[in-house]
Amino acid sequence: MVKLHDLEFEPYISEDEIMKVIDGISEILNSDFGDKKPVFLGVLNGSFMFASEIIKRFKGDCEVSFVKMGSYEGTETTGNVKTLLGLNQELKGRQVVLLEDIVDTGNTLVEIDQILKQSQVEDYKVVTLFYKPDAYKKDIPVHYKGMEIPNEFIVGFGLDYDGLGRNLTQVYKRK
Repeated sequence: MVKLHDLEFEPYISEDEIMKVIDGISEILNSDFGDKKPVFLGVLNGSFMFASEIIKRFKGDCEVSFVKMGSYEGTETTGNVKTLLGLNQELKGRQVVLLEDIVDTGNTLVEIDQILKQSQVEDYKVVTLFYKPDAYKKDIPVHYKGMEIPNEFIVGFGLDYDGLGRNLTQVYKRK
């Protein structure tokens, strides 16, 4: 059990389970993109641990970039996604692999979809470590889903509660 701010969280997904999922996603990405020199685009802050693990396992040439988006206050989404740090790289005509820590409402994906379309990427694929099918109601395809989970608030492995918990190596759910 961990306490972050005023809430308690209990162990939910072990580091071993997370690494097995990442290994599986990485194999598929190597097969699908190994000869394409993709740009891995991580969505900060939450995806930094996931992005690092995926990129370390990629065997081909690639580039890495990040965008920073924000929509959460406490345990609830505000529904208003803000771009806090935009793209700093030309992506026109490129293959982009978008790395998300979690897809729940999909509001962040809608915002990033607009950014990537404006950047005139050749194509992009969405990769997420955690996917909440009960919460996701958008039309943007999620191509690679690491682990489907119920619509519960989780922390750890990059995910936070008001800034705390990102450094936890396993995932915890709200007690």
